[in-house]
Amino acid sequence: MASTSDYIPNPDGDFNAWLQNFVSYISANTAALGLSAADITPVADAASDWNTKYAANISAQSAAQSARQAKDDSRDDAEKAVRPLVGRLQSSTAVTDAQRQSLSITVRSATRTTTGAPTTKPVAQVDTSQRLRHTISFVDELMPTSRAKPVGVQGCEIWMMIGLTPPTGPADFRYLATDTRSPYTVEFDAADAGKTAYYILRWVSTRGETGPWSLTVSATITN
Repeated sequence: MASTSDYIPNPDGDFNAWLQNFVSYISANTAALGLSAADITPVADAASDWNTKYAANISAQSAAQSARQAKDDSRDDAEKAVRPLVGRLQSSTAVTDAQRQSLSITVRSATRTTTGAPTTKPVAQVDTSQRLRHTISFVDELMPTSRAKPVGVQGCEIWMMIGLTPPTGPADFRYLATDTRSPYTVEFDAADAGKTAYYILRWVSTRGETGPWSLTVSATITN
């Protein structure tokens, strides 16, 4: 039975190599193949246009990855600069709660309540519809139809592992972020395409106490 697979490769990198070889060979062996220059010209022109657009696409992807990393680094620097100053403002007796509210920083309640560690687990779902991106939605196991966090919870810790084999325990994961509102978005590099990402989540209280781990969820990094 003849193969039904297309002779033209689908991935851009493979297609590029195939096209360069094809054009080079028919150009060098025009007469031997029973072709004329007029036969080859449309293919050569199309290949030339492809070379320009493909190179521009590779350059744009590289620039986008660089820009994303620069953005992430800049945010880290901004947060590192902001947090110590907020700490000073929070401990200052000269700063009023109205001023804190205007700054959109935490306004501590005048009534102290004792909040223990979270006792419930987040339930996570991963949307893989966008290439090189996972969008992680999470809800509480006791409130699966609501996005509200449990009482006393500040946010949800998100941990991830990328690997060929499933993780054996929490020690295999690395911390990604503490997200205060679902969903959370993870961006990947092109080198991660086709790999599997595993996630575990847990609630963290306003006092920094953590709850039990969620079930592990996994998803393929799409290209």
